[in-house]
Amino acid sequence: MTKTHLVMLLALIFSCLALVQSSYESRRLYNEANRTRDELARLEADFQRLEAERQAQGTHLRVERVARERLAMRTVTPAVTQFVVDRAAVPASGVPR
Repeated sequence: MTKTHLVMLLALIFSCLALVQSSYESRRLYNEANRTRDELARLEADFQRLEAERQAQGTHLRVERVARERLAMRTVTPAVTQFVVDRAAVPASGVPR
C-alpha cells in the first residue's frame, strides 16, 4: 500500500466513525425531543386540571360555606354590629374629626 492509500483509508475510517457518532447523536436528540414533548403535554394537562380545581374552589358559595363551617363566621347584621369610638381621635368638643 502506498502512502496515499493509507491516508485515504484513515480518512475513510474517521469519516465512518463521524457518521456513526452523528447518527447516534441525532437519534438521542430525537428521543429527547419526544420525551420533552410528552412532558409538555402532561404538564399542560396538569395545568388545565389545576386551573379547573382553582376555579371550583374559588366560587363565592364555596368560600362562604367554608367561612361558616371552618371559621364560624356569620353574615353581618345590625344586631351583631358593634361600633368602636377612638377616644384619642375625638376632640374635647365631643365632635369627631
